[in-house]
This record gives sequence, C-alpha cells and structure tokens, in this order.
Amino acid sequence: MLIKRLLAALALAAIGFPAIIVGGVFYSALIILLLGIAAWEFGRVFRAAGYHASEPILVGGVVLLVILRAYLPGQAATGLTLLALSAMTWHLIGYENGRDQAATDFSVTMAGIVYLGWVGAYLIDIRQLQNGLWWLLLVLPAVWLADAMAFFIGSRFGRHKLSPRLSPKKSWEGYWAGIIFATVGTAGLGILWHNLGGPAVPWWKGAALGAVISVLTLLGDLGESMLKRQAGLKDASNIIPGHGGVLDRLDSWLWAGALGYLMIVWFLL
Repeated sequence: MLIKRLLAALALAAIGFPAIIVGGVFYSALIILLLGIAAWEFGRVFRAAGYHASEPILVGGVVLLVILRAYLPGQAATGLTLLALSAMTWHLIGYENGRDQAATDFSVTMAGIVYLGWVGAYLIDIRQLQNGLWWLLLVLPAVWLADAMAFFIGSRFGRHKLSPRLSPKKSWEGYWAGIIFATVGTAGLGILWHNLGGPAVPWWKGAALGAVISVLTLLGDLGESMLKRQAGLKDASNIIPGHGGVLDRLDSWLWAGALGYLMIVWFLL
C-alpha cells in the first residue's frame, strides 16, 4: 500500500509541480479540474448517505464559481446568487415530483458549491498574487510537512488518539510532530526562498504561517472524514490508487489555500 501511495504521489507531483511553476491558465485549469472532480465526489458521498444533490448544478457551479473568482472576481457574487436560485428551483421541482428530502438535497448542493467553489478558489488566488509562486511554495509545503510528519511520527510513536470517532489512526503525538516540523520548515523555506529571489519573509512570520496552517488544516481532513463516516464510506472515490479520491487529497489544501491567502494578505504583505 505504501509503495502504491508513493508511486501515485510521484505521478501527481509530475503533473502538479510544472503547473505550479508555470502558473497562469495551466495552473488554473488544473485546480479547476481537481475541484470539479472533488465536487462530483462530494455529491457521491452524500448520495451514499441518502441525499441527492443536483450533480449538474453542483459540479458545474463549482467550476463556474472558481472561474469567476479567478478571472472575473467582480462577477463572482452574482454567479453565486444565480447558482443559489438555480439550485432552489431544481430541488423545488424535485420535491413536487415526490422527492421528500429535496430541502436537504438543496442544502447539500449549496454546501458543495460554497465549500469547494468559493473556498477552493483561494488556491488560485494565492498563485495570482504578486510573487504568487513563492507564496504558494510556502503554503503548500506547510501542509505536506504537517501531513507527512504526522503520518510517520504518529504511526511509530502515536499512543493517544486525537479523534477516535472521525479518524482513529490519528494521534496527538503525530499531530504535534506535524505542527513542529511545519512551523520550523516554513520558517526555513521563507528564508531560503528570499535568498533565491522571493519576497522577504522574516523567520517569525514564516513560522507563524506554518503554525497556523499546520494547526488548523487538520480540521479540513477531519471534516471530510465526518462526511465519509456519515455516508459509511472509506474514500470519496478510488480515482487515485492508494489515496482514494481527489477530495481525500484536497481536504487539507482547501483550508490551507484560504488560511494561507488571508495570512499573506493580512500579515505577510
């Protein structure tokens, strides 16, 4: 299983890193594609729990909202408004046709659009900032360091369960190890990137960024686990060998993108 996970991770990196470096439409298209797949998986998870989101509005809405946020930000609020009205209309018709859970279905559709479309768009917003490449190369490694060290330290030394109901394999030992490595690692990367031509990031600001991301992005992971537990699923899908679905990989990234962008704009710039 570990070999399969590593091979899949290398394959994803071979696609993802060039997109991150090149940026522009190439990077945006990749994020839009991933979020669109994640939206489909989101609907699939809730379908297993007995709820029927509108797949066309959910998937299409996420894609549309991310595109608007990326290229026509002034129209994003209008787009979200029209999507909400469209979703309500769809599910009203569903109720009239005998779907008694249509009101909850509407909530699922809108939750997916906002969580994956609006929040997910911050992953593009970071790359579009001035020095966006360098900022992205601070934010994403913070997540990777936290996840990797939590896994390796937790699997070896974990004794105290962090969240027995949501994620029984996670431990407090792994969680704190991830925070420490991400905090120190992000501080070091900030200094390294500045020496290579990136923006000036004092070590304590880099450490603060790493700390905030590593402390809070776990909630994205646990949040997705909550959805799957309620639906009785292990993974959102089986698209990525050894990793499950795209949503299983993006759960922490969604939080990192939003938190990272806000930290950069409010604290680092």
